[in-house]
Amino acid sequence: MHQSHGIGYEEYSRKLEKRLQVEKRREKDYLKSQQIVAEVDRQIHR
Repeated sequence: MHQSHGIGYEEYSRKLEKRLQVEKRREKDYLKSQQIVAEVDRQIHR
């Protein structure tokens, strides 16, 4: 947790604001990875 998001699990579980920041970042990373997968998939199936 600390290496990926810069905060420890204890702080993550105690502070709602930090938890929301982490979850927004995770969502953004997930969407970006989905776009990359879709782009690679389009290039493969040409």
